[in-house]
Amino acid sequence: MALQTSPDNPVPVRVVSQHIGAWIHRLGWVWVEGQVTQLTRRPGARTAFLVLRDTAAQVSLQVTCPADLLAAADAPLAEGARVVVHAKPSWYFERGTLSMAADDIRPVGIGVLLARIDHLRRVLAAEGLFDVERKARLPFVPTRIGLVCGRSSAAEHDVLTNARLRAPGIPFRIENVPVQGIAAVTEIVAALQRLDSDPSVDVIILARGGGSVEDLLPFSDEAVVRTVAGCRTPVVTAIGHETDTPLVDLVADVRASTPTDAAKRVVPDVADELRRVSEARRRLRDRATALIAHELTRVQGMTAHPLLSRPVQALVSPRREGADQARRDLRRSLSHLLSTERLRLEQTRSQVTALSPAGTLARGYAIVQRRDGAVVRSATEVAVGDTLRVRLADGQLGAVVTDGERQP
Repeated sequence: MALQTSPDNPVPVRVVSQHIGAWIHRLGWVWVEGQVTQLTRRPGARTAFLVLRDTAAQVSLQVTCPADLLAAADAPLAEGARVVVHAKPSWYFERGTLSMAADDIRPVGIGVLLARIDHLRRVLAAEGLFDVERKARLPFVPTRIGLVCGRSSAAEHDVLTNARLRAPGIPFRIENVPVQGIAAVTEIVAALQRLDSDPSVDVIILARGGGSVEDLLPFSDEAVVRTVAGCRTPVVTAIGHETDTPLVDLVADVRASTPTDAAKRVVPDVADELRRVSEARRRLRDRATALIAHELTRVQGMTAHPLLSRPVQALVSPRREGADQARRDLRRSLSHLLSTERLRLEQTRSQVTALSPAGTLARGYAIVQRRDGAVVRSATEVAVGDTLRVRLADGQLGAVVTDGERQP
């Protein structure tokens, strides 16, 4: 039951400790798996002490057990070993501390560890963490490389030496961490997170030399694998020998067989790239030369064609006779057309002349007009004594009416 407390009605520390102990003791006996980080066995003492730690978190428990239990084990128990402990939690009322009292300790064998790794592999594969589509491409020339490795390790030496031989100017940010043992998992995870959050680092190498199955266990730990899977920065792993395949290799963007191979995959060889550029330039120059020679041959072939070498003979001469004949035909047609039109013009002129007043006048007729210019068509239109104008074919005359008579 929850304690009923208030600022005016607090409870002593001992009461709180008693209630904590009561709740903890209700847990009963449990099987716990962890890694032995500290083992204390005093000569002649009937009780041994060890610290059991979770490999994926900064959590540890104090465990006590009979000294005879350790002595009866098939293999000596040492710090760093993974064990399964059957224990019951105990709360020390006076000190306010928690410990576990164990009556059975069983080392976890290699077969069990491998079976657990295989089970984790199937779980992660079902989640799609190993899919090829998730793999990121490495930068062609990295601006800064992050390196997670053991301090002063052979892996660090191999990566740095080969990288600087290939491209001396590329900087590194090195995170030295334990790569086996008690603190390996948490340190590796923290180092990867620091490098992934650094915007100047555009590729990360996680490297470790060879070792036993137990030595490489941190690189199959779920926390490390999920951290690598969650990195936005491409990660290259080089763990153990080529035959070793920890789970982190499956989730990494690129798996290198060795630290030396990792350096070669991440850092381009400047000398080799310069050779490639020179070879590409040579091929481009040869191709351009061949293309120019080919086009020059085509131009020379076209200029040798009569159409371009002798354009007058090729274009004009074959058509000169036709042009002359066309000119003669045109002249003949024009002459015929002009003659025909001239004749038609003469005929039209004769008709116009015959029908015109001038033609009528030429035949002896005259046009009589009054002084106002009006044409006189009838004798009744004038009177005796009127002055008239008589228009002839050639000139005109003045006249005076002396008499007149209308034609019946």
